[in-house]
Amino acid sequence: MKRRLVIGCSVVVAFYGLLLIPDRAPPALANPNRKPFSWNQDARWDLLETRFNGARARGCARIAGPTDHALQRGESFVSIITARQRDPASTVYDSIEENLFELGTLVGACRDRLPAYIRLVTATRAAVKRQSERWDVDAPTTTDRLYRLLYGSRAALEEVMLEGANGSVPALVPGDDERSQTPAAIVLGVTIHSGDILVSRAGDAVSALIAVGSDHPGVFSHVAIAYVEPKTSLAYVIESNSDRGVEIHTLEQYLQEVKLRVLVLRLRADLPALVADPMLPHAAATRILANARRRHIPYNFEMMDDRNHKGMYCSQVLSSMFDEFHLELWSGMSSISNPGVTAWLAALGVRNLKPEEPSDLEYNPRLRVVAEWRDPETLYSDHLDNVVTEALLNGAERGDRLDYSWYLLPLARLLKAYSGALNLVGRVGPIPEGMSATVGLRLLRYRTAHAAIKRRVIEGAALFQERRGYAAPEWELLRFARRAKAELRPRGP
Repeated sequence: MKRRLVIGCSVVVAFYGLLLIPDRAPPALANPNRKPFSWNQDARWDLLETRFNGARARGCARIAGPTDHALQRGESFVSIITARQRDPASTVYDSIEENLFELGTLVGACRDRLPAYIRLVTATRAAVKRQSERWDVDAPTTTDRLYRLLYGSRAALEEVMLEGANGSVPALVPGDDERSQTPAAIVLGVTIHSGDILVSRAGDAVSALIAVGSDHPGVFSHVAIAYVEPKTSLAYVIESNSDRGVEIHTLEQYLQEVKLRVLVLRLRADLPALVADPMLPHAAATRILANARRRHIPYNFEMMDDRNHKGMYCSQVLSSMFDEFHLELWSGMSSISNPGVTAWLAALGVRNLKPEEPSDLEYNPRLRVVAEWRDPETLYSDHLDNVVTEALLNGAERGDRLDYSWYLLPLARLLKAYSGALNLVGRVGPIPEGMSATVGLRLLRYRTAHAAIKRRVIEGAALFQERRGYAAPEWELLRFARRAKAELRPRGP
């Protein structure tokens, strides 16, 4: 009996030892060697905060005149860039950016002009996107200008939104109702056409990593396409999720999942391809739907450009099909150049650094912004996730490694085997199809670190508001996150 026990224990120990053998080190990813965008304007943000406090002290009655003047100035800028073409280096865009930021300090202090500010930001975005139709979107000066204006105006607007109660933030902001001849359905007050593109942000820490981790950090992490059945007007969404691969949902089911924000984009009706065939977006959506129904397509964690498309990440579902129609959805913006970030992506299983960032679609001049939904309840969490992610990526830049708990590897590999068995019968396991056990452990480590830092930032933000009487702006939240990261995770996640 004792001998059998010794043999049994020896077998278990040997098996455990075999399962402890680490995977090979991931190969380094090719670096595009571009220069990541950086604002580098901490003094400017501090000055804006000082002016916001000054506006609060003066009161709504005394800042009403300057607020109206800044709104009128913003409207005149929109008229100027609508009247004639200007190249991205034009100084008028510097004035637009400055005015929107300065106006944000006034509207944040007296929120009765928030609806007018939202209309101005929306009109500015539409006018800038129309200007960009004739710009070289691959030129760095163009990508930086588009980013400063579109991302910058969004950031300024949301800082103002976050200063008020959730009930004062509109969930829906309409954009351009670009004409379309494809089948349509009305969802939550918005007309969705077949072939419309839905860019969104989920609430997971990895979603924030996808959104923030590029050379032009964004706020979106996922992309899907809408299909509307011509006879019934029922709307569906086709998307690729990391745990289940390519799936088909009703639009209502899609919106019920955790979505911090959703941007509805539509191809311009005056594009030559759509002038020749106005039903092209519906044709592309129909093919994507047929592919999803024909076979199971797992998520492509390696981001390999596989011509057979055995697996697909979310952007690949759209880009692979629209490429067949000779319409390029991603150009100009997407790149990841920071060596620390690329090392982390390699550690997470990425083997081909050809990013098609969901956030970049907003900057594509071929696409119009139809509408944007924000969840007022979770908008603050979105911003918290962004600053925590940025603090962690700052560590990656300094050489922090994305490691894992080695002693958990045997258990993770057993869970991976169990997950594989579930995948064979069409079910989802604890480790997604296409993801290795090692990558699963690294993601666990990353999520744990992200959650710990986020808790510390929330504490700091609450203390800030208690002392100063207003919500901490994002640059203050970032300082809290960097401090918490240095204290809790000085050498990485």
